[in-house]
Amino acid sequence: MIIKGAEVFQEDGTFCRQEVRVKGGKIVGGGCEGVEEEVIDASGLYAVPGLIDIHFHGCMGKDFSDGTEEAVHTIAAYELSQGITSICPATMTLPAGQIAKICEVAGQYREKARVSGGGAREASLRGINLEGPFISPEKKGAQKADYILPPDAGLLREWMRLGRGLCRLVDIAPESKGAMEFIREVKDEIHVSLAHTTADYDTAKRAFACGADHITHLYNAMPGFSHRAPGVIGAGAEEGAYGELICDGIHIHPSVIRATMKLYGSSRVVFISDSMEATGLGDGEYQLGGQAVSVRGNEARLADGTLAGSVTNLMDCVRFAVRHGEIPLGAAVKCASVNPAKSIGIYHEVGSLEEGKEADILLIDKELNLVKVIHGGVVVG
Repeated sequence: MIIKGAEVFQEDGTFCRQEVRVKGGKIVGGGCEGVEEEVIDASGLYAVPGLIDIHFHGCMGKDFSDGTEEAVHTIAAYELSQGITSICPATMTLPAGQIAKICEVAGQYREKARVSGGGAREASLRGINLEGPFISPEKKGAQKADYILPPDAGLLREWMRLGRGLCRLVDIAPESKGAMEFIREVKDEIHVSLAHTTADYDTAKRAFACGADHITHLYNAMPGFSHRAPGVIGAGAEEGAYGELICDGIHIHPSVIRATMKLYGSSRVVFISDSMEATGLGDGEYQLGGQAVSVRGNEARLADGTLAGSVTNLMDCVRFAVRHGEIPLGAAVKCASVNPAKSIGIYHEVGSLEEGKEADILLIDKELNLVKVIHGGVVVG
């Protein structure tokens, strides 16, 4: 396959008109022999890497925490249809045994995909994000307080074993008893993200010094960033942590998107959707982590008014950041492909259009509409 005429995304967020060549499901160099001569004329289009959502819960009436292969299939198919070619869905704060089942099912799904050669029609499952249960009751958000636990490395390792290497992120409130010891113990096995926390600046700084390197949905479920109390947000900016942003128009004001891009830089912001099972559907009553959620328009809320994830996919978040946040397209794509891949350790496989990587490519027009989705070198939409 040869893609010609497109403005091709570069890792630094710029675009360059050049050919993209694909052979055997991989991106190959310009001088490679034997490239299949299927030619795609992409004149007037952008060619960008497939997007990577490292924090979302579900869509199309299914939740990753359902713990079934059917749910994973439904979620992965929808995500791919929207240009999200790699996924790392999140669990919730649930009973430990239920989290174990979710990890086991995900591991089995991934193993079957490997044996069968993968499903071109479904986004690649590349990770599990363990959003609970090691969080703060005071900042639980839409998580269920009944199942919150203190940090437990042994329990985490059991989930990691069942997930067959898929567990990429674990969330923790660093003010919890034993949190610093936990971070030091597991930092070389999994990325640790500060989340659902009351931590102040000094506590967050210690957590990053111990090995945490990520912050879950910046500004949400944590103390705010102020001139006398910079908190987790200020500490993360200083320590070079990756910071997630939900660019759905509800969780984050467009001005804050712009400010955070300046504070963290375009190489450390990770766009996420935090989508729940209503995504792709309409208004109605749904579930998230065993709690009832009402969806009206672009908002999902618990009965007490607490935001309960989003109903927006990652491609729509990119569009919102560009159109309303006034973020350059290249920077927005970087935050939804390069940065998430780097933040969970899969950049050697996906996240850019470099030679040797999986041929996950989106062709989009100037209005940011998807024109073609290419997954593993196969045109799927």
